[in-house]
Amino acid sequence: MALLTHFPIFQQAWYVDDLDMAILKWSDTFGAGPFVRSPHHRCDRFTYRGTDQEADVSYAFGYLGETMIQFIQQHDDTPSIYRDMYAAGDEGYHHLAILVNDFEGEFQRLERLGFEPACRLYADGVDAAYFDTRDLNGGFTEIHGDPPRILQAFATWRRAHELWREGESPFLARPDKP
Repeated sequence: MALLTHFPIFQQAWYVDDLDMAILKWSDTFGAGPFVRSPHHRCDRFTYRGTDQEADVSYAFGYLGETMIQFIQQHDDTPSIYRDMYAAGDEGYHHLAILVNDFEGEFQRLERLGFEPACRLYADGVDAAYFDTRDLNGGFTEIHGDPPRILQAFATWRRAHELWREGESPFLARPDKP
């Protein structure tokens, strides 16, 4: 029997209609934040279901306890892993993410398990892929590389959450770019 790899879920992501409104609601309701925004994010390499079509999306990242919360807003109607689940104006849970140190090995393992890689990208020095696991968990599963630079950025954002106090802005100036 093959040894199973164990990766904790480090991120939960939601597709939203308005990034800033989602940040304010989650900040007020759950104490999530502060959030770093990445408007109109572009990748160095990108594929979606065999095409190189890249949707115009913005992201926000913040922490709630030990879990990173990500919000995604798509600004166009380009086919994407987000449009696979939601039409413009809809909102909801989209994916969970795990950090992996052997990206290619984990990519191949998930393919062997029968999950379809819907999207693969390389951006800011990091590999990521989204597998269509909707039948398993109601959303996609992202595998995300874990180079030291990205782990440091995530640690900086988490520390900002630990130091963040009620009444402070839920919007974090981006001190670094992973």
